[in-house]
Amino acid sequence: MSRLTLLVVTLLCTAQLAISQSTCASTQYFLEELKKDPSLASKQDLPSAKQNTATIEVFGNSTGSSVIKIPVVVHVLYNNVSQNISNEQVQSQIDVLNKEFRLKHEDTSKIPTYFRPFAADTEFEFVLASVTPQGNATNGIVRKSTATQSFGMDDKIKYSSKGGDDAWDSDQYLNIWVGNLVSGVMGYSSVLGGTKEKDGVVLTYTAFGTVGAVVKPYHKGRTAVHEIGHWMGLKHIWGDSYCGNDGVDDTPQQSSATRGCPVGILTSACSVSPTGIMYNNYMDLTSDECTNMFTLGQKARMRSSFATGGAHAKLAGSSALSATPLPALPVREEVLPQVSKVVPGVYPNPSVSYLMVDLKSLTSLVGETAIIYNQLGQQMMQYQLTQTVTRIDISRLKDGAYFLKIGKSGGTVKVSKSSYGSMN
Repeated sequence: MSRLTLLVVTLLCTAQLAISQSTCASTQYFLEELKKDPSLASKQDLPSAKQNTATIEVFGNSTGSSVIKIPVVVHVLYNNVSQNISNEQVQSQIDVLNKEFRLKHEDTSKIPTYFRPFAADTEFEFVLASVTPQGNATNGIVRKSTATQSFGMDDKIKYSSKGGDDAWDSDQYLNIWVGNLVSGVMGYSSVLGGTKEKDGVVLTYTAFGTVGAVVKPYHKGRTAVHEIGHWMGLKHIWGDSYCGNDGVDDTPQQSSATRGCPVGILTSACSVSPTGIMYNNYMDLTSDECTNMFTLGQKARMRSSFATGGAHAKLAGSSALSATPLPALPVREEVLPQVSKVVPGVYPNPSVSYLMVDLKSLTSLVGETAIIYNQLGQQMMQYQLTQTVTRIDISRLKDGAYFLKIGKSGGTVKVSKSSYGSMN
């Protein structure tokens, strides 16, 4: 049996055991990708990630600053209203990433005293993109209705043609896809050196951020922290095999994943460390409540993926945060939808945050897509009308007048978004 085959068999057995009780499917995903492209195995080797300062300082970005700022686009795929998470839930996840990766979160005091010397400010910051790949203004959130009830690890969520949404250029953006994942899977990461169209992380909508649809014990946004750690080249802290090697010197060796929310010193069959295992590390599978640190060695390994020749080297110099969006171009009046006399019921109008579209008298339009345009005829959002009465969240729209058009034959209604709502 070849060394590569033995590696695959060992990891596969570990992954199959883990997936039945795990929340992270990155190891299983890697094995599936490795079957398709065995050359990916060699692309996982990063420069030695020792915890000394000299190693860390080498991996500053091209601007000379030690902080690497990463533009983020969040693709929200929803099959029903509850899955169409709010802007607030998305922003809460971005806030978590910035606190956790900078070691500024509220749980730093819970880091065991004997591990605090190793706790790292990784000097990564995350910002929702303000410019699309085409140069237009954006809030960094893409919303798309899908007929897919749940997504697996087959990457369909990453392709518009398969019910998901196409990636933005991964040399310029970190793509995060959020949707309803199959039972037992909370998220997974792409593989270092993989194709650009698949690059990024996938997360279930109930473990994304800290408000809205999140569900305990993955309610503090740390599943995304874990998966982005994988995306930057980190392995699980047990090295994805019994008493394995995670490639980092300052993480104590441990036999396997940790579950729940333990306290005190836990020993491991393969470690002689008097401090026990580092179950509070983000790369273990401990509940959100009890994970709180990356190590200096993990920082060096993650930042090495942004070094020259690294998988994310181009992203370190992305212009997506500094570019100026193109101005909105005026359009001819005939481009605007024309208000129709045959229209569905739409209320409240004006509205503060949502519109109810009533198709009880026009049931033939159920299944059509409602598209909202601004006064320049630019499409602002779309929503599939799956019921006779459908609620559309318009909270992200700015105050003003819009046109809501239903399919090709449903006519157009002029609607207003106002922070003060209806005056009636």
